Amino acid sequence: MGDALQFLVSGLTIGSIYAIVALGFVTIYSVTKVINLAQGEFVMLGGMTMFSLTTAGIPYFLSFLLTILIVVVIGWLLERTIIRRSKSSDPISLIILTIGLAIFIKGIASMVWGKDSVKVEPFTSNEPLQVFGAAITPQSVWVMVFMVVIVIVLYVLMEKTMLGKAFRASSVNPLAARLMGVSPHKMSSLSFALSAALGALAGLVISPILFPAYDMGLMLSIKGFSASILGGLGSAPGAVIGGLLLGVIESLGAGYISSGLKDAIAFGVVLMLLLFRPYGLLGEKNVGKGGL
Repeated sequence: MGDALQFLVSGLTIGSIYAIVALGFVTIYSVTKVINLAQGEFVMLGGMTMFSLTTAGIPYFLSFLLTILIVVVIGWLLERTIIRRSKSSDPISLIILTIGLAIFIKGIASMVWGKDSVKVEPFTSNEPLQVFGAAITPQSVWVMVFMVVIVIVLYVLMEKTMLGKAFRASSVNPLAARLMGVSPHKMSSLSFALSAALGALAGLVISPILFPAYDMGLMLSIKGFSASILGGLGSAPGAVIGGLLLGVIESLGAGYISSGLKDAIAFGVVLMLLLFRPYGLLGEKNVGKGGL
């Protein structure tokens, strides 16, 4: 019982991060139809920037806010200076472009922070809580709480505000949106900024657990993209379910079969599910309808 609960909690913790990363993919794809494979680098930048700011003596909460702001500005600049100029390219070229951006960001990070992992202090005490034989760290609870809060905030933003309607309008029909006074270019920039904020938040909450390093972004991009595909590319609820499911499968596979095969097991299950439902658990056959 204790082992099963421990594996489940670990799976939900890392699955929450995959879900947040997947939401970043969905946010950009729903508005721009761009698959941003540099999303994991926003997570890495969140963790490493937080390390630098706290090491410099800046108070923890202020470092938290500054980290989000810095990563958001980076995401916004990438869209304005690189992605926007390439929007007319075919989807494969755009994917290759985002891979190039990921490699570039990782290279800069290795020069700035070096190749060793770093330690970021947890939000609160790191004394684990014993629940039915499982040790649950407060930081794991924070990760899951942040994921729930992010889902709620995104739902309210996209479904209950004019900005959310503008996002959806730009996705469904950019020309009609432009005629109604909505700038698709501005919505594209905002979607990248929002996606960068999600990546930064994921990096902030997971760094005290994973010990961030310059090269952590690649695998997080792969896992987050897999989660978004599993749930249904373009579906925010699907991204959350896909992320949590991927994390739990990975944790159970590592615990009961082999830790060395955890990635292979997780991706194998994803592939099997997609064979039966290629458009994802909550996706639609036509994912180009827009919205989250």
